[in-house]
Amino acid sequence: MSKSVKVRDVLIGEGIPKICVSLIGRSIQELREEAVLLKELPIDIMEWRVDYFSEVDNISSVIEALHLLRNTVGNIPLLFTFRTANEGGERQIEKEAYFQLNNRMVETGLIDLLDLELFMEEAAIVETIKQAHGQEIKVILSNHDFEKTPSKAEIISRLQKAEQLGADIPKIAVMPQSVKDVLTLLDATATMKEMDGNLPIVTMSMGGKGTLSRMAGEIFGSAITFAAAKKASAPGQIPIEELRYILNSLHKSL
Repeated sequence: MSKSVKVRDVLIGEGIPKICVSLIGRSIQELREEAVLLKELPIDIMEWRVDYFSEVDNISSVIEALHLLRNTVGNIPLLFTFRTANEGGERQIEKEAYFQLNNRMVETGLIDLLDLELFMEEAAIVETIKQAHGQEIKVILSNHDFEKTPSKAEIISRLQKAEQLGADIPKIAVMPQSVKDVLTLLDATATMKEMDGNLPIVTMSMGGKGTLSRMAGEIFGSAITFAAAKKASAPGQIPIEELRYILNSLHKSL
């Protein structure tokens, strides 16, 4: 079994995959409403997709919103993510601004998890991970391919690279063009778990064809699955209550 990562009261990498749902409000008021709603639903992790936030260019406003979210969600682990346009996010950002934003959020100590993109500058990634670990913040090092599903070997290589750079949780999301692509992702996930179980990993095949990968993480080895609340933040996400029922049903049969 992969080594687990504890974030507040949540053990990532043990048992049923943990459900993460994204906050995608564009204003502080929308974020407040979303957080209040999500807090009452059966989720394990709340992700703030700050690339949706209209004032993301103003770090003071981001910190103000982060304080609000921290006070609202209580003990639910909070994941901070700026997803770049290159990897399916809402906007592009200069490299310097990307790391400045993430490092400032680390300095606040208000987040529990930080998402960094694998194909950013490696030296800056390593330094930001070091800073995050100094604040006891866990890091998800992620990669998203919205065009295709890489080979099994390439998927494993990217996950291993994330581990080598210091990630607590390597993550990859890919787009299938066929059912065989979904099987490639699941096979790579199972192989990665068997051959290198030092860390929990997160994998998913996106879109309708890949929905199975969001449900079967406990079988193949993916530790977190992303669900949809009012609006999905990525293609193929399943509504929270449906996903929770499916995960529990599969768990009982194992």
